[in-house]
Amino acid sequence: MNPINELQNRIEEEIAKLHFGDHPKELYEPISYILSLGGKRLRPLLVSLGYKLFKEDTQSILRSAVSVEVFHNFTLMHDDIMDEAPLRRGMPTVHEKWDNTVAILSGDTMLVKVYDLLLSVKPEYLHSAIRDFNKTAIEVCEGQQIDMNFEKTGQVKEEEYIEMIRLKTAVLLGFSLKFGGLLAGASKEQQDILYRIGEMMGIGFQLMDDLLDVYGDQKKFGKMVGGDIVSNKKTFLLIQAQDRANGEQKSILDKWLTAATFDNEEKVAAVTSVYDELGIRELTEHKMNGYFDQSFELMDRLEADTSLLKNFTLKLMKRDS
Repeated sequence: MNPINELQNRIEEEIAKLHFGDHPKELYEPISYILSLGGKRLRPLLVSLGYKLFKEDTQSILRSAVSVEVFHNFTLMHDDIMDEAPLRRGMPTVHEKWDNTVAILSGDTMLVKVYDLLLSVKPEYLHSAIRDFNKTAIEVCEGQQIDMNFEKTGQVKEEEYIEMIRLKTAVLLGFSLKFGGLLAGASKEQQDILYRIGEMMGIGFQLMDDLLDVYGDQKKFGKMVGGDIVSNKKTFLLIQAQDRANGEQKSILDKWLTAATFDNEEKVAAVTSVYDELGIRELTEHKMNGYFDQSFELMDRLEADTSLLKNFTLKLMKRDS
C-alpha cells in the first residue's frame, strides 16, 4: 500500500475510536457528524509525516496527531456559522442540520477535548506542545477576525490578504509539521524549518482553495462553487481583479459587489468572466506555486529523507477538491 494511504487509513481508524460523550446527544452528535464528513485529514497527516522524517513508529503518536484534526473541525464548525455556509464537504453544515446554538456549544466542547488528546504527548514534550498549540490557536482566531474585518473594508491589499491566510490557515499546517518533529525529538532548528515548510504549504493551499472556489468542480469541491463571489469575499482573485480592472471591468465588478439583490448564477458568471479577461486564474496559480516552491527549498535543509514529504506536496498541488 502507498505509504500516504497507509497513514491516512491509520488516522481514520484513530478518529473512529474517538468517543466524546453521549448525553446530551444534541451536544455530542454534531461532533461525530462533522468528523464523519471526512476530508483529506491533511493536518494529522502532516503531523505523521513530520514525525516519520525522524522516526518510524507513527502508530505511537496517532492520538496526538488527531488532536489537530479535532481542533481544525472545531474551527470549521464555528467558521460555518460566521459565514452562514450551507454546505461542508457536500453535506449540510452543523448549524444547518441542527442550529447555531448547538453548533457553538458542540464546537466549544471539541476545543476542550483537544486538550484531553494532547495529554497523550510524552511529558518531556508536553509543555512545548501546549505552548505551540496555544499560540497557533490564537493566531487562527486572529486570522478569522481579520477575514471578517475585510468584509467591511472596501479594498484589501495583497500583503494584507497573504498575512490573513497565513494566520487563518497556514500556521496550523506549520504547527502540524513542527509538532510531528517535536514528538520525534527533532532539534529546535529542524522543528523551525518544518514550521516554515508547513506555513509555505498552507499559504499555497489556501490560494488553491480560492482558485477552486471559482474554477473547481462542485461535486469534487464539496462546497458551493462561486460561494466567495456570491458573498463578496475578499480573496486573492478579487483583490487582483480590483487592482487590474480597466474602466468597464471595474464598473462590472462594482455593480455586482454593491448589488443588494441578484441571481447567484448570473453574478458568478459575470465576475468570473472579468477574472478570465484579466488572466486572474493564471496569476493565482503562479503565486500559489511560488509558495509551494519555497516549501520545497526548505525541505532541502532538513537532515532527513524528504522524498515522502515532497511527493505528498506534489500531490497536494494537483488537488481538485
